[in-house]
Amino acid sequence: MEIPKLFSTRISKLREIMVEEKAELYIADHSELMGWLTGYMVSETMYRALMIPLKGSPWLVLRKLDSEQAYAQSWLKEIIGFNDWENPFEKVAESIHNRGISSATILVDSASYSFTLEVYKQFSTALPKTTFKFRPGLSDDLRAVKDSMEIATIRRAAQIADKSMEKLCLEIGPGTTSRIAGAIAASSYIRFGADDGQVGRICKGHSAIGFLHAELDDSPLTLGDVLHVELVPKVEKYSARIMRPIAIGKASTKVIEIAKKLFEYQDNQIAAMQTGQTAANVDTILRKQILDSGLRSTYENVSGYMLGIYGRTPRSSDFSHVFLPSSNWTIEAGMVFHMYTSAQGIGVSETVLVTDNGGERLTRTPRHLLVSQG
Repeated sequence: MEIPKLFSTRISKLREIMVEEKAELYIADHSELMGWLTGYMVSETMYRALMIPLKGSPWLVLRKLDSEQAYAQSWLKEIIGFNDWENPFEKVAESIHNRGISSATILVDSASYSFTLEVYKQFSTALPKTTFKFRPGLSDDLRAVKDSMEIATIRRAAQIADKSMEKLCLEIGPGTTSRIAGAIAASSYIRFGADDGQVGRICKGHSAIGFLHAELDDSPLTLGDVLHVELVPKVEKYSARIMRPIAIGKASTKVIEIAKKLFEYQDNQIAAMQTGQTAANVDTILRKQILDSGLRSTYENVSGYMLGIYGRTPRSSDFSHVFLPSSNWTIEAGMVFHMYTSAQGIGVSETVLVTDNGGERLTRTPRHLLVSQG
């Protein structure tokens, strides 16, 4: 089987970096990079790694239990499975030795969640003649600009987010709890074609920003309460995200005005998200307006972060590229972000694609305070 063009293009991008670093082999153990390069991701229950040689065909080493699905979900022709009682590092080393490159220079992303100090020690023992070179953050940098397939997939996830938000508005009302709202959202995801039912933070809006990371609870909502809803559906492991405030039955004038200002200020920020802008400048557009307006007295958190493929890693959000006053990196067309802001118990956000002419909202839910119909 030939490597599909989409994946061969991605591997070529990695190999260009390998040439720069004078490396003969790359060990990819970052879950999201493995998925990006092959179409297959697996948990870190036991160490597993994808080997990308500078020349020749890549191969994968993982638990024998996972081999069947790895073949089914990827284009890989060679997958080496090990028994659960075998040492995975020795199996990786053996596969490298069998190809006559055990004295090679091997490039790794030392910021990968899988490449711990213990992993490095294990490889240093199993591959004593190998020279390791480190490029921290490479796994994220390679995937920063999305290709057309990735953007199309995130669009599908965004449509599921919008439809699920609409369904929530129709079904919740006084007496609904955030747990029930979460169940409605989760079932909507599955019905509309998402990978799973994982929802974001759904809770009663309160305080300045602390509600953004609150948990589901069983407290009934009352007329006039505001439910904070964050939806994070994934399609083929790619996530879109959206946050909206939903007033239960009716909304106060104050809440309507806060939401209106947040949407207005964020609209200005999204319009500036065009190729060549620095992330710090884009961040300032929103941050300054909110602080100057008095909606918040301080603004400690980011105003956006990168979206893309999500693997089974410790992080739930990709903070490899974020919007802060100190973010001096340049945004490029094809990058996709979750842009969010909040104040006084109200949170709003969108999934935004960077273009040459400004940001394009991939989530299309109306940009105003929503009111429940249930």
